[in-house]
Amino acid sequence: MNRPGDPPDDSRGIDDLLAAARARLRRIEPAQAHDAQRRGAVLVDIRPAAQREATGEIPGALVIERNVLEWRFDPRCPARLPIADRYDLPVVVFCQEGYTSSLAAAALHDLGLHKATDIIGGFTAWAAAGLPRTTAPARTTSHH
Repeated sequence: MNRPGDPPDDSRGIDDLLAAARARLRRIEPAQAHDAQRRGAVLVDIRPAAQREATGEIPGALVIERNVLEWRFDPRCPARLPIADRYDLPVVVFCQEGYTSSLAAAALHDLGLHKATDIIGGFTAWAAAGLPRTTAPARTTSHH
């Protein structure tokens, strides 16, 4: 019998889940993602609004927050996006640093989107590579 602080026998830690997700993907570097976008791949930004506001965005990327990703890209789902009408859709997911996006891309694989992948290093690596992005808006302080 396990104590309350012991992990259940059938559980895996996040490092194991992340490694398993990444083993299923052909992860790509930011420059490869940029080329893929120019060839018609759909770049999907799953970051929360606060991160996008703080650090900027990739022009042309769809903003689909993580909590609805599967519903928007499952070709079988009535809540899907109009572009998500086939299983060979090239989808490149990114988050801020490339961790959550690996789990998200693996979830898209589970739906049958076998070309889904993510950007190694996420938005941070994209920006560091000098690829196109919008800059974060200047913070203004309002006085009342």
